[in-house]
Amino acid sequence: MTTEVRILILDDERIVCDRLRPALEKLGYHVEALTDSRAAVERLSKGRIDVLVTDLKMPGVGGIDVLRFVRDHRMATKVVVISGFATAQTAHEAMELGAAAFLPKPFKLSQLRDVVVRLAGELHPVTPGQ
Repeated sequence: MTTEVRILILDDERIVCDRLRPALEKLGYHVEALTDSRAAVERLSKGRIDVLVTDLKMPGVGGIDVLRFVRDHRMATKVVVISGFATAQTAHEAMELGAAAFLPKPFKLSQLRDVVVRLAGELHPVTPGQ
């Protein structure tokens, strides 16, 4: 039985969601994209998300807060933090809180695809799209 890999993209910039979503859908994943972090926390609460790709800096609830939510609720969700404000300190904090990866913006789509494929494979050892 094949398990569909579910990915949630969270970035307050719609253009980032619009760029990342099709790149991951082409790999055969089920991808949702949200620009509101509170809506993302609600979505995470309602059902399985295998990989969360979240921006670090957002109005209101930031990516670190969403990462803490995932950790505090002991979700199996793998979290990839992306940020245009990357510093060694922010990367270290994200990784200490349980992020599986940290990608500073701008990054190449291939970098994100590689990380997501690796993480999805750890959760569901199947070939994407099968």
